[in-house]
Amino acid sequence: MTDAIWLDHYPQEVAKELPEIPHHHLPSLMGEASKKYSGQKAFTQVMPNGMNGTLTYEKVDELSDHFAAYLREELGLVQGDRVAVQMPNCLSYPVVAFGILKAGCVIVNTNPLYTAPEMVHQFRDSGAKALVVIDMFADRLPEVIGKTNIETVVTVKISEFFPAVVGKVIRGVQRYWSRSLPPVEVSHTLFKDALAKGKAQASGKDYLEGIGRDSLAALQYTGGTTGVSKGAMLTHGNLVSNTIQMLQMNGKYIQEGKEIVLTALPLYHIFAFTVNLLGFYYVGARNILVPSPRPPSNLKRAFENYKVTWLTGVNTLFNALLNERWFTDRPPKHLVASAAGGMALHESVATKWQEVTGTPIVEGYGLTESSPVISFNPLGGKVKIGSIGIPVPSTLMRCVDENGKPVKQGEAGELVAKGPQIMKGYWQREDETNSTLVDGWLHTGDIGEMDEDGYFTIVDRKKDMILVSGFNVYPNQIEETIAAMDGVTEVGVIGMPDEKSGEKVAAFVVSSLQEPSREEIIAYCREHMAAYKVPSMVTFVDELPMSPIGKILRRELRDGALATASSSSDTSKGA
Repeated sequence: MTDAIWLDHYPQEVAKELPEIPHHHLPSLMGEASKKYSGQKAFTQVMPNGMNGTLTYEKVDELSDHFAAYLREELGLVQGDRVAVQMPNCLSYPVVAFGILKAGCVIVNTNPLYTAPEMVHQFRDSGAKALVVIDMFADRLPEVIGKTNIETVVTVKISEFFPAVVGKVIRGVQRYWSRSLPPVEVSHTLFKDALAKGKAQASGKDYLEGIGRDSLAALQYTGGTTGVSKGAMLTHGNLVSNTIQMLQMNGKYIQEGKEIVLTALPLYHIFAFTVNLLGFYYVGARNILVPSPRPPSNLKRAFENYKVTWLTGVNTLFNALLNERWFTDRPPKHLVASAAGGMALHESVATKWQEVTGTPIVEGYGLTESSPVISFNPLGGKVKIGSIGIPVPSTLMRCVDENGKPVKQGEAGELVAKGPQIMKGYWQREDETNSTLVDGWLHTGDIGEMDEDGYFTIVDRKKDMILVSGFNVYPNQIEETIAAMDGVTEVGVIGMPDEKSGEKVAAFVVSSLQEPSREEIIAYCREHMAAYKVPSMVTFVDELPMSPIGKILRRELRDGALATASSSSDTSKGA
């Protein structure tokens, strides 16, 4: 690591290389925390009205043992069998996830909002033999199960493990008011019954014999926004290493056994899975689980009722909270820091967040294929707003040209990374694995730059780059510029076909009541950017297409814009 100039900027407490990790698999890592913090509260699920339920570390450990026994003894699954999990943030999630891992099986996280065709693709591709699903979305199962290898369906209630009276109230609201409980029309087992069967058959067998760092722990599917969704093969070693790497970078800002982290991002997404579920569990934190962060008012009671010290999120979540009067008028008093990832953090959002909360927000970077954290702004060290920070311990990063050769410092190139958190490859896709992993280096598809301190900045996605009359235009820069304007809530920028310039810049804006005009947006961009970067098309929309974690889906935005191009508001004439 002789060219790792960023090492000079590690805080004193951050090791330049990962220390020897005693845990060869995730159950070992989790087991240590379960024993150390057994009596403490591990997970508290909070509904929008404040109703809640809680599990201790000891209870999570016990229940996940029962679920592991159910999978192995009752269902007859063996090491390496895949189990799909499809549920929002709830108390059942850690029990199921840890149980799958303790059974030596492989977790296949699945978005509960997937359509039937998306479910069929992921279940068939992974070869999942069992599915644990929230019953709120059971209406899709009849057209899915018969097209897959799934032999067992276990259904979970959103109010599982809540106090009995509270659980009945929530169930009643779902059934009679919101009408969100469709009948389950496939053969299934209730989660509570699965746990009871596992408890009855628990044999004390070691389901982990032979499981090591190279053993597959998770098939984590990419979003599929640029093609067919692929399963990144994440090993126990990948996830154990990345958990420790993430915690190392935050050093003394995370106090063992004392943190309260608000988890609004879905645990089935790799960011929250590693950082919130694994990382904060390992240090004895209390996880406040919010099933859905939309609308942002769903987080109000969680902030009011608990002394939240950490928040993880994406740019859109932080921006949404900053547009809520209840949040800005009474910002959380106990917050220590916030971590942003998943998409570029706009400088205007980061600056306002620090002004409102009085606490730092640090940006990191990663991908599903890297478990996910590759780089982070180190708390206690130099934090550069707008930067994704420096590589985490035992990780190398470079910017390379089209031939894979490193570019000069300060020049833009594709980000590549190497480290113990990098995936084993794509499930059953050797060709795509070979094109993405080259000599151990993960080619991210993101364009970045490294400065004189070794801090990296994302310019944009390689595939999202817009080519205007031969000039490279990066949507992130334009989005950040427009987002800084008063009245702009969200903005998405894409390239549209243009006869004269090849492509033109199109901006789609979500605004508040005091929205700027199209002309004002054009003028502001001309003041802050070169002429070829200025949008020639500005369209006001009610909402932008987003992924479950709040990442703007530019491909969907582009598809929709192309379909309605004739009716778009083009301001290039006279603007």
